[in-house]
Amino acid sequence: MKNFKRILKSNLILKITSLNTIVIAIRLVISLIIQRVLAVSFGEVGIAKIGQIRNLMQIITSTASLGTFNGIVKYVSEFTEKKEKLNRFFNTAFVFGFIGSFLSATIIFFRASWITQSLFGNLDFLELIKILAILPPVIAINMIFGGLINGLSDYKKYAKIELVSYLLSALLLLVFLYNYQLKGVLFSIILTPILHLFVILYIFGSTIKKHINVKNLKVEIPFAKEILGFTLMSFVSSILLNYVELDIRTTITNKISANEAGYWTAMTFISKNYMVFSSGLFTLYVIPKFARIHEGSVFKKEVIYIYKTLLPLFGLGMLLVYFFRKLVIEVVYPNFLGLEPLFKWQLIGDFIRLAALVVSHQFLAKKMVKTFIITEFLSLGLFYVLARYLVVVYGAEGVVMAHLYRYIIYFFIVILAVWNYFKRQKNNLGYE
Repeated sequence: MKNFKRILKSNLILKITSLNTIVIAIRLVISLIIQRVLAVSFGEVGIAKIGQIRNLMQIITSTASLGTFNGIVKYVSEFTEKKEKLNRFFNTAFVFGFIGSFLSATIIFFRASWITQSLFGNLDFLELIKILAILPPVIAINMIFGGLINGLSDYKKYAKIELVSYLLSALLLLVFLYNYQLKGVLFSIILTPILHLFVILYIFGSTIKKHINVKNLKVEIPFAKEILGFTLMSFVSSILLNYVELDIRTTITNKISANEAGYWTAMTFISKNYMVFSSGLFTLYVIPKFARIHEGSVFKKEVIYIYKTLLPLFGLGMLLVYFFRKLVIEVVYPNFLGLEPLFKWQLIGDFIRLAALVVSHQFLAKKMVKTFIITEFLSLGLFYVLARYLVVVYGAEGVVMAHLYRYIIYFFIVILAVWNYFKRQKNNLGYE
């Protein structure tokens, strides 16, 4: 026991993971209860519609902030003590957020009918989509403050914010579900960013005042160029990804059935619940750590260290999910008979995805814009083409098969890309 405590104190990854585990375990239990309530209340078709609105929210999250989040994480981790430089950077980040929010809100409001028709096949939820137009400024501020939290690696406050925000949003969802059914659920999802902002200000407000002192909102060209790189990367990784998921869900609905679309959406919800264990680690630890590494040998050592610490834990967790998959379906998604065959493909794909994501975060840490965009395009292109082909043959199972095949190829691509990066760095240093 003493040895474990000593290891825990000396291992930042385990510190973050252990605290995250407590928070996410609570989130997981609540999420499973909510997913069961939603599945029983609305069935496969309702779950598919909820998946549509969640994908739309992810797209807006990226466009509203113009992808500033990862840029803020990188520069806060590198220039924590250089307050003047950070303030100038935040001035530019807030301008980007203002521009992104204005453009997002304008498009949502004036194209609400088209968006609603595209997502749901009718205009039943038009009013909800129009309400979305007021959210982009809130989302942009959330992303900027969230970038500061992660850049400082303040994992304790991060955990508090995530837990409190999730508890409040879950309560809101259940209240709106009880009173307004499916429209209420979708509306509560839309309101979640507002709750999240209040929680950030309450828990993290004093730290925000300490590090952000925005007096003159203006764009400074050097910082703007830096942020633009992250904007491009965010566009590819978030907007295109969610667009692809929206399109695939619509394809499943049109070519097979809405029930099959619901099975795949349910599987992605389960996946996101356990993959969220890693999301905080990437921004709190991996990006800040990689940003300070400049030698290939040190990078390799760090990746092996992360793998040795992280992969066994995730592998064990995924095995438990697989062996208890029937219980998970019975408890969370009763009567979702087509869900069980999806587990093996999704779980193996997610394990390989996790290994690949550790390495690919080097692209964000070092702002390797061109490499990031090329590898993401290849990844998304593979998934889109394979999923559209395999879904016709295997139904929803074909989509998760495509998920696995995509990440096997992607893993080798990112390894090769990072190896080439450090090889070029070594050659450049040798030349100088």
